[in-house]
Amino acid sequence: MRILILGAGKMGSFFVDLLSFDHTTAVYDVDPKRLRFMYNTERFTALEEVREFKPELVINAVTLKYTLDVFREVIPYLPSDCILSDIASVKTGLQEFYEQCGLRYVSTHPMFGPTFANLGALSTENAIIITEGDYMGRIFFKDLYSRLGLHICEYTFDEHDRTVAYSLGIPFVSTFVFAAVMKHQDAPGTTFKRHMAIAKGVLGEDDCLLREILFNPRTSGQVAKIREELKELIGIIDNKDEAGLNDYLKKIREHIK
Repeated sequence: MRILILGAGKMGSFFVDLLSFDHTTAVYDVDPKRLRFMYNTERFTALEEVREFKPELVINAVTLKYTLDVFREVIPYLPSDCILSDIASVKTGLQEFYEQCGLRYVSTHPMFGPTFANLGALSTENAIIITEGDYMGRIFFKDLYSRLGLHICEYTFDEHDRTVAYSLGIPFVSTFVFAAVMKHQDAPGTTFKRHMAIAKGVLGEDDCLLREILFNPRTSGQVAKIREELKELIGIIDNKDEAGLNDYLKKIREHIK
């Protein structure tokens, strides 16, 4: 298959490395410096080159903020039977775009990133494939993710964004709160160091990604749950309520079984 990857960032590079030995691939990026270390693939900096390449599948791996803009830019240069795809962590606006663009599409979300995941060993990681979209496109990504050993879930667009609001929104906000109140420790304990490593990883993510996760319309309700739990926990602490603490610990231990 002839596959075009949009964006030569970390995830774009990952897909080039993953696909270039089994398919004819090309990567497009407006910044030629980002293409310097790409190998075994064609490298484009002009959209006219995309027209000549005639991709059968496009994987949009640009920063979330520019996903729709780059799709709109590249579509006039694509064959009419080309399949569009994205790997966006928030799908807000994508379903409406796909339904109006006139091309086949498939949407997936590899639930891992270069910050924490070992991209060479992904058997403990997950991926989501959106149920709406082109059947053959879904089969392609299902086979690809299966070969990586990923656990695959199939969700609708709406189910995906509700899942992300929970699985990313809560950890991100919890990390922000830790980073906001923390102070430098000359002799940090193991737990503190682990939280610090997580905080540095999360805050090393692109600001656009963090913003989109937080501004996901479903995130606010999840953050409200944190506020409710903090209120209960503060009450237990202020009152030195041993029985209440025992019940609280029992409850949360049940959650993480």
